[in-house]
Amino acid sequence: MTEIVHQTLNDDGDIPNNAELPLILYKQALKTTTGDPDAEFQDLFHANGWGNGWRDQVIFSFHHYHAEAHEVVGIARGKATIQFGGPTGPAIDVEAGDVALIPAGVGHCRLDDAPGLSVVGAYPPGQRADVKRQGEPEGEAIRNAVQAVPLPITDPVSGEEGPALSLWVS
Repeated sequence: MTEIVHQTLNDDGDIPNNAELPLILYKQALKTTTGDPDAEFQDLFHANGWGNGWRDQVIFSFHHYHAEAHEVVGIARGKATIQFGGPTGPAIDVEAGDVALIPAGVGHCRLDDAPGLSVVGAYPPGQRADVKRQGEPEGEAIRNAVQAVPLPITDPVSGEEGPALSLWVS
């Protein structure tokens, strides 16, 4: 059974975060069955309307966020410690099978360098991964862009029902 953990992260003065939409963690959301968890995550996200995705062995090791997109990240292999919300935010351990749904504006940064990590990311239709770093100079414009990002119409893990639809309400 998938455990859902969520937390709202407020603006830290540098990284906007998102006081309206909580970070959502789906612990053990995917039990792999084919031996190719990267493909299984990609298929899961695609089946639920999330695309424009990527596969990689890294999560950036610097504090960054997306002002124009919500991002879902599936941990296909390995484990990592990710800090959300900026340098004073919570550090959360994730492992294979976990999913993080990161609202627009929420900072994230990988703190460790444990080997064997493989991750899959995706975005709602029409959204793209603009990468903003901690300390961006256009603070007010970025905050306005974060607030303007439309809500997804489906949950990336559960489809037409799920935490993204019940916890993220306008």
